Amino acid sequence: MAKVLGLGGIFFKAADPVAVRDWYARVLGFEVHDWGGVVFDHPKVGATNWSPFAADTQYFEPSQAGFMINLIVDDLDGLLARAAAAGVEPTGRQDEEMGRFAWILDPAGVKIELWEPASATPEA
Repeated sequence: MAKVLGLGGIFFKAADPVAVRDWYARVLGFEVHDWGGVVFDHPKVGATNWSPFAADTQYFEPSQAGFMINLIVDDLDGLLARAAAAGVEPTGRQDEEMGRFAWILDPAGVKIELWEPASATPEA
């Protein structure tokens, strides 16, 4: 039987896509290809989640966007140091059983959840 295997990409509109791409390259180290996008190999840690939230959720705040992007990272402290050097400070941090989390906003106002998975990520 046919089934979906995982998240194939995140696509969104931005008023200034070049500036947004440049920000992701500078702040998060994305390697942007000439065609304007980034390709990630499937991670060996963590998992891709798909989860609808209630329309009145406050979890995406302070962003006004109707979505949030979760990125698996290998060194949360190192990435936050890189972001701080670019003038980007986290809106919050949290450590829990699933791993370590921090949140930042991109220049389009989208909330980015950075996730460093625990060494043994429990099943969702």
